[in-house]
Amino acid sequence: MKKVMVTGVSAGAGKSTLAAELGKKLDIPVYHLDSIYWKPGWIEADPEEFRAAQEEIAARDSWIIEGNYTASFDIRLKEADTFIYLEVPLRVCLYRVLKRWLTNLGKTRPDMAEGCPEKMDVEFLRFIITTYKARKGKMRNYMQGFLEADPDNQVIFLSNQKQIDEFAKGGCARKSDKQI
Repeated sequence: MKKVMVTGVSAGAGKSTLAAELGKKLDIPVYHLDSIYWKPGWIEADPEEFRAAQEEIAARDSWIIEGNYTASFDIRLKEADTFIYLEVPLRVCLYRVLKRWLTNLGKTRPDMAEGCPEKMDVEFLRFIITTYKARKGKMRNYMQGFLEADPDNQVIFLSNQKQIDEFAKGGCARKSDKQI
């Protein structure tokens, strides 16, 4: 694993935490897409600027890129050798998002751009709830396509915290069974 995408079904799936753990374990730089996409004051990046930043990172020898932003998946998919997908239950995602908000209230998380203090609103929670089911199918299709593009590609599908913990602790060197 030298070029790793860490994705998830939703906010709160555990993408940032797993990416940070893998980065330390594998000694690979970690890039959080939220910190590239958002500018201070929660201003969205220009789409061309956001794509260009990802293209520059994807061209490097090794990386872990954490985040979904499926509109620019193509950039990462063509360079990645490993696709990690976290599909924890919706209730877990919601719990973690709310816990993260309370824990970081008034602070900027390490995986977020400076000047973007933690916030929460009903629209964000509604987005998580209403897109969860559709995202499951969409992300599984991305995984399947990634495997079909190159038989040497590795897909790692983790569906609960025990699997995530075991993978982070010792399984990150294993070749996946490529079951989706």
